[in-house]
Amino acid sequence: MQRVCDNPEHNQPILETRLLYDCEDIMTVLYAATGQHVARLSRSEDGQWSSTILLSDHGVQCIAVDPVNPDRLYAGTFDDGLYRSLDAGQSWVRVDQAIPHDRFPSVAISPSGIAGGIHAVYAGTEPSSLYVSHDDGESWTDLESLRSLPSAPTWSFPPRPWTSHVRWIALSYHDPDLIFAGIELGGVMRSIDGGATWEDRKPGSYHDSHCVRTHPADPTRIYEAAGGGVAASHDAGDTWTPVDEGMDRHYAWALAVDPTDPDRWFVSASHSARYAHRDDDSSEAVIYRKIGDAPWEPLSNGLDVPMAEMPYALIIPEDQPSTVFAGTRQGSLLVSDDSGDSWQVAGVELDGIQGLVAAPASASDRQFRS
Repeated sequence: MQRVCDNPEHNQPILETRLLYDCEDIMTVLYAATGQHVARLSRSEDGQWSSTILLSDHGVQCIAVDPVNPDRLYAGTFDDGLYRSLDAGQSWVRVDQAIPHDRFPSVAISPSGIAGGIHAVYAGTEPSSLYVSHDDGESWTDLESLRSLPSAPTWSFPPRPWTSHVRWIALSYHDPDLIFAGIELGGVMRSIDGGATWEDRKPGSYHDSHCVRTHPADPTRIYEAAGGGVAASHDAGDTWTPVDEGMDRHYAWALAVDPTDPDRWFVSASHSARYAHRDDDSSEAVIYRKIGDAPWEPLSNGLDVPMAEMPYALIIPEDQPSTVFAGTRQGSLLVSDDSGDSWQVAGVELDGIQGLVAAPASASDRQFRS
């Protein structure tokens, strides 16, 4: 069922597809960047899913939610700037006026960097630059030394070879000064002083960086999914090692880590960019799981393997460590509630999923009404 509800408290109509949306029993709240919109996805305790379009037709590429405040969201777009919501997506304002770029492939809210009670926000752009705000987007600081790295002149994004972008921002749960920027195509860059200075990509990591993760329980563990494969660091990014045993395809895109077990993680991969980003249903993709020192294992229970749709997003909510969500390029949401042993397709339909984030646990206690 679809309807448009014109609530005078909202600054735009909200399009809803719902089974039930007076949500006293909400168990999970996700936010998706669909490539066009921001969508809120909610699962109730009886397994029913609801979807709501919150920011429509803005070319939304990425989404971030405050780790403690479910009302605070940021959305980055392609050619339409950076948006902020302070009311769980009911209204949005553009907050990139001080940034000289309109393309925002990445945005992240720090779990550890707090000033004046506000968690710092980092925004990555095309061309490759990184900005930080400590006042909720009212002003931004250009972390300009990123562009002075020796490898910077070689950074290039193949579809637009004259440029590159900050594809991913990974922030430490333990050290507010530790920042990782994944450049597509350039590699993983590290700062240990809050972005004042940067270290260039290191041997063992991959250059075509797509996703970089830190770990909430283990400050030494960093993970990368990239166009050439998968890599990991066990010393907070000092050194890296390729981790590809067991994979029969190495164009990795999305990555998620069990928040309670740094040795259990997941990646999606296909044979090449040509396969992964196809418009038809022939991506030849696989979701892999790695546990400890064992090789990667392809997951298949409930999945058609190889998968027709490339998983562009993988997340594991911190309050649901056994639940893995996969969002595909074509808009399907796949769910595993047993750490990848089995999968189901959620009852939501979106036009695509470029990115997914899980709202903090307190969001599930709220009633979302239109």
